[in-house]
Amino acid sequence: MKILVIGSGGREHALAWKLAQSDKIQIVYVAPGNAGTALDKRLKNIPITDPRVLVAFAEREKIELTVVGPDAALADGIVDLFQSKGLKIFGPTKAAAELEWSKDFAKAFMQRHNITTARYQTCTDATSAHAFVDLQGAPIVIKADGLAAGKGVVVAMTLEEAHAAIDMIMGNQKFGAAGARVVIEEFMTGEEASFFVLCDGQYALSFSTAQDHKRLLDGDQGPNTGGMGAYSPAPIVTPTLHARIMQQIVKPTIAGMAAEGRPFVGFLYVGLMIDTDDNGTQTARVVEFNARMGDPETQPIMMRLKDDLVPVLQAAVAGRLDQIELDWDRRTALTVVLASQGYPDSPRKGDVITGLPKKTLEEVEDAVVFHAGTNLADKQVVTAGGRVLCVTALGDSVRMAQKRAYEVAEPIQFDGMQFRRDIGWRAIENKARKH
Repeated sequence: MKILVIGSGGREHALAWKLAQSDKIQIVYVAPGNAGTALDKRLKNIPITDPRVLVAFAEREKIELTVVGPDAALADGIVDLFQSKGLKIFGPTKAAAELEWSKDFAKAFMQRHNITTARYQTCTDATSAHAFVDLQGAPIVIKADGLAAGKGVVVAMTLEEAHAAIDMIMGNQKFGAAGARVVIEEFMTGEEASFFVLCDGQYALSFSTAQDHKRLLDGDQGPNTGGMGAYSPAPIVTPTLHARIMQQIVKPTIAGMAAEGRPFVGFLYVGLMIDTDDNGTQTARVVEFNARMGDPETQPIMMRLKDDLVPVLQAAVAGRLDQIELDWDRRTALTVVLASQGYPDSPRKGDVITGLPKKTLEEVEDAVVFHAGTNLADKQVVTAGGRVLCVTALGDSVRMAQKRAYEVAEPIQFDGMQFRRDIGWRAIENKARKH
């Protein structure tokens, strides 16, 4: 069968890489793809980004399943467009994806369905936003209501930072229409984790957990980014807490979306803040919803998934996820993001990348270098975005996976390359504290 993956980042490379391992697959097309997908003989890039042209391509090539990676495509209604032509596509409709593309909608939805989250206020003008911040004090969290490429959230530790964030989002309109409204939330303490489920509209199948590193610099310092690294599974999500999250957050979300006429089909990413109450019991509150897999969390998660992903996604599209069970590698997978000079504010493009593994992906023992922001130019791999490569490795512990990932990353070079040297530090530190 033929499959189409829409997107060009590290998430899409990881999804296409996993799908291509299926013995059911003739070819996996990636639109538009990157240098990594271009160099994989099992994948074929197609230089198409226009949704209507993609529909025509899927009809012409008799694509049996399309998988959507990026949030923007979902928010623009690409799933609705494919479905209107009778094409099978995995991802939520525009109405269902509003859980991600409008933070105000998500917060109000959680209130309606008694899903635990931070207290908040939505403001439609800067004057009321500034007044609310003065009333609440700091620390406080300022979020652009719409999609902002993972950069529309400011965790303000002082009132000055909070007011500057409002001016940036609403005054300077850094994120355009996405910042026409801001959601201002109470600051939540604890440790963040990412909780992923597969959904078929009625049923949710636990997919995996992960933890990512949003800050640019070691020790969780510097500006927020789309993610500088991640590891899976997340040790902080114990089996007891996992069951509670499914029962108290995931199931009410899927049931609520169905009840509101927005059945959710696709990957649901639940960003959580994990803490402990006065009795020492773990608690979980929703930080945000994403209507797709996370990036860079997809990369380690795909490394750990043992099952063929194709029939799993087919079951989700057909509403048969309750018949599926998943088998996971018990090892930890960890990914280190290599970013371009100037990231996250003004990433430089066009720098030549050297030191990439010469072997094929499967021959680099327990490691894969997924491409994110790369292109081919005169047969050379060059930088083409902020997050350039995602070096991902398996290990028997977080520390061992970390060691292997940095070993593979060591020879890779490009001008201005920046990366964190402490991916996985929190899990390693927590384990050391327990022992």
